[in-house]
Amino acid sequence: QVQLVESGGGLVQAGDSLRLSCVASGRTFSFYAMGWFRQAPGKEREFVAAANAGGTMTYYAASVKGQFTISRDNAKNTVYLQMNSLKPEDTAVYYCATPRRLTPAQTMAVKSPVDFGLYYWGNGTLVTVSS
Repeated sequence: QVQLVESGGGLVQAGDSLRLSCVASGRTFSFYAMGWFRQAPGKEREFVAAANAGGTMTYYAASVKGQFTISRDNAKNTVYLQMNSLKPEDTAVYYCATPRRLTPAQTMAVKSPVDFGLYYWGNGTLVTVSS
């Protein structure tokens, strides 16, 4: 059974940085794309970033491009999200996700609504950015 466990969220001030981590288990991590989504209060879950199996191709939502960086360490079964210059509008629960099937990472970069059934999900980690 695939399990995803996120960590690294917290309360920060605008302009600060955070790095989220997600450790995966239950299947061969290096075969599958990995991604991050977020859900702000009262809003739909939205795509943030994705990386292909080898970490050589990355995709970002327009709202975070140049601000967030996704990376992965296949030796550690871990995917990261480096978030810089955080803004109050980045406040959300951040979820790690991986496709249930072998699909290209680019397919994760879709606009809402997200098809929850396509992915395995972590429980999320809360990021709160104060102004």
